Amino acid sequence: MTTKVFIDGRAGTTGLRIWDRLLKRTDITLLSLSEEERKNPEKRREMLNSCDIAFLCLPDDASREAVSMIENPDVAVLDTSTAHRTLDDWAYGFPELAPEFFGKIAASKRIAVPGCHASGFIALVRPLVAAGILPPDTPLACHSITGYSGGGKKMIAEYREENRSELFDAPRQYGLSQRHKHLPEMVKIAGCRVAPVFCPIVADFYSGMEVTVPIFREYLSGSADAEAIRGIYRRLYTGPIVTFADKADENGLLAANAFSGRDSMQITVEGNEDRILLVARYDNLGKGASGAAVECMNIVMKKDPAFGLDL
Repeated sequence: MTTKVFIDGRAGTTGLRIWDRLLKRTDITLLSLSEEERKNPEKRREMLNSCDIAFLCLPDDASREAVSMIENPDVAVLDTSTAHRTLDDWAYGFPELAPEFFGKIAASKRIAVPGCHASGFIALVRPLVAAGILPPDTPLACHSITGYSGGGKKMIAEYREENRSELFDAPRQYGLSQRHKHLPEMVKIAGCRVAPVFCPIVADFYSGMEVTVPIFREYLSGSADAEAIRGIYRRLYTGPIVTFADKADENGLLAANAFSGRDSMQITVEGNEDRILLVARYDNLGKGASGAAVECMNIVMKKDPAFGLDL
């Protein structure tokens, strides 16, 4: 018997990517609604309650509404929106962070898929806070550069417009108010007490992401240094999806699109004895979105987390 899967919000960038991935699988039956039925709340309710797994690829309020429609206790929900990521009764969908994260995903019917920028920051910071070498009240900064697909259909169309403004040719910083929607998730899941100064940047390439967290060694507890950080990552991120690399640069450079089209994440440490750079590279549409969602679905289905992923 195959697992019945419904994607609510299939027309969006993340929903389409999940749909395309699952079309190739013989262990899944994809349920769908016609264009007219998608706008009918009762048809959506019926579909949400008749599937085994529901992906929500919707704005926050619409995701909350969809959850409220589900009365069948056997339906597992994987929400790709921001709506439920900081709620204690939802599993946070980053299983590599610790065994308890994996276990909660496997046992839960409510799973929040991480945000793209947040995934890199949390992967870099949480292990250090958990190990006790980075105090949770440390003032941090986070620089994150992403491909324009992270902005969804509207931004993709803007970047592909033939007569677009020349301003689109250069990297563009956003989130200028320091109220980016990923910040609450970054603080809570990483175990921080203060929000980082967060500098997201969108650039003229389709997909890929590079998140950098710079740290002064003096911020670390005791005698901890860059090598101690490498040791933590080396023991935790053993692959195949999240992997630590001792040396990852391309002739002294780190390209943000190096993992475009892949569902894996690479963690590395650069810098020197005094100023340390923590770096995560992955695809904003892969481990930063649809790849992470499919990984969580695999865990719910008791399959290998990497099944069907492009690593």
